[in-house]
Amino acid sequence: MDQIENQNTDQQSIPVFQNDPFMVLVLGFITCGLYLIYWNIKAAQVMNAVSNREVISQPIAIFAGCCLPVNLYFYYLAGKECLPEIYKRIGEPQKDQGTLLLVLGFFVPMVSAMIVQGDINKLYK
Repeated sequence: MDQIENQNTDQQSIPVFQNDPFMVLVLGFITCGLYLIYWNIKAAQVMNAVSNREVISQPIAIFAGCCLPVNLYFYYLAGKECLPEIYKRIGEPQKDQGTLLLVLGFFVPMVSAMIVQGDINKLYK
């Protein structure tokens, strides 16, 4: 009984940020990447809550939408530090997304955001 209560408490502490991954891609292109500033902030809040620590700080999340090297660092942290915690929480096998997100974040950051949003959405199922 205590384990179920702890799991419900953990689930309630995670902010809800559930978007259609395709809409993240579309809004990223339509706004020329400006939507990704907002998306980075909200996604960092969710990933930090799942990790139970501040992995991606607020300034990194903000500057990741404007500055390419910081953008790459954001996706590197998301792939190496945060997504494994999400996979652990939802019970999926661990997979390393760091390199994929880093490469896609360099060329097409909207696609990296779409992949991360898809994994975040699995938290709410």
